[in-house]
Amino acid sequence: MPPLLLDDDEAVAIAVGLRTAAAGAVAGFEETSVRALAKVIQLLPPRLRRRIDALQAVTSPGVFGGGPVLDAGVLTTIAMATRAEERLRFDYTAREGAGTLRHVEPHRLVPLGRKWYLLAWDLDRADWRNFRVDRVAAPSLTGARFRPREIPGGDPVAWLRSRIRAIPSRYEVSVLIQAQPEAIRSFVGNWGNCEQVRDGVCRLRMNVDDLGWPALVLGVLGAPFTIESPAELRERVRAAGENLLRETTL
Repeated sequence: MPPLLLDDDEAVAIAVGLRTAAAGAVAGFEETSVRALAKVIQLLPPRLRRRIDALQAVTSPGVFGGGPVLDAGVLTTIAMATRAEERLRFDYTAREGAGTLRHVEPHRLVPLGRKWYLLAWDLDRADWRNFRVDRVAAPSLTGARFRPREIPGGDPVAWLRSRIRAIPSRYEVSVLIQAQPEAIRSFVGNWGNCEQVRDGVCRLRMNVDDLGWPALVLGVLGAPFTIESPAELRERVRAAGENLLRETTL
């Protein structure tokens, strides 16, 4: 293959993609991704290797797939601060839309579901917090080092999942699906609970703020289903079906 000419962000994008596949997000590609990642890193200059090493060293893999678009510079700045055990300042947009300035000790990056999260000790609030990386802006290194604290429970992914489950959601989704539970769980992962109610029929429960995700799940599974709640999901799916059936000449 000819030599690759990559800018900084392209190198980071390759590292993120291969690192995610190596962690098991793409079934069957784990070993291949590790080999490819090793070859790519060997060809990069030390400056870029340090950035990629930082990202690898502070990432705890969860279940990752397409999600909000991230700024590669933001992601790598957080990763480098985390690896160097250096305090970080950044602007953060909360779930409700309010903007705040945060001063934290970054401990771990976790790709979970369709988003990246930063687990950090919030210095102003003297408590652990998780931050969605796509809501972080203008991160800056402070130069102040810190001694790492023990993440509650010792497992960053388990801690993050427990915090997310505790967040009140706008919609409680319940759907009966004519499919085997393994097929549903393989797609939904930890973002829904699936229980078999009778032979060949399962009940999927999800707590979400946006009905786009459960609507996508039902569309991709392609199995017969009955929406028990909420009524808004029923209308969302019906409207999507009518739109797909509408023939348009362009």
